Amino acid sequence: MADAPHTGRCLCGQVTFSIAAEPLGARACWCRDCQYIASGSPTVNVLFPEAAVQYTGDIVTLRMVADSGNTVERGFCPKCGTQLYSRTVEPAGMPMRVRAGTLDNPGLQPPQGYIWVESAPAWAYFDPALPQLIKGPASPPMKART
Repeated sequence: MADAPHTGRCLCGQVTFSIAAEPLGARACWCRDCQYIASGSPTVNVLFPEAAVQYTGDIVTLRMVADSGNTVERGFCPKCGTQLYSRTVEPAGMPMRVRAGTLDNPGLQPPQGYIWVESAPAWAYFDPALPQLIKGPASPPMKART
């Protein structure tokens, strides 16, 4: 992993990863699936080309149809339960979403906006300077919440 510009791991260290690309962006997702995964918070995801991300170690995956209608695979460490990534299986070609907290440098790319804001609880805080989209990345903006 020494040649990779970015590295990371799960909580227990059983899974490690390297990423041979710079981030394509980052966002915080408030969809209900992400709230379940994050125990009530949004997931904060740094986007990378899927081919640039290489995981080492045992990973358990879960495939589901997301609120977007896309088939999504989520990867977890089976030992400590760390949520590592999500990737869209159908349709293909979308960036992999690496959980920011699993990066060795979690401050690498701050979120550039929020998605699925309509699903967030009333108490959720949003930086009013960042875009807030009603649903996914292609959806219209929502009236800013703070």
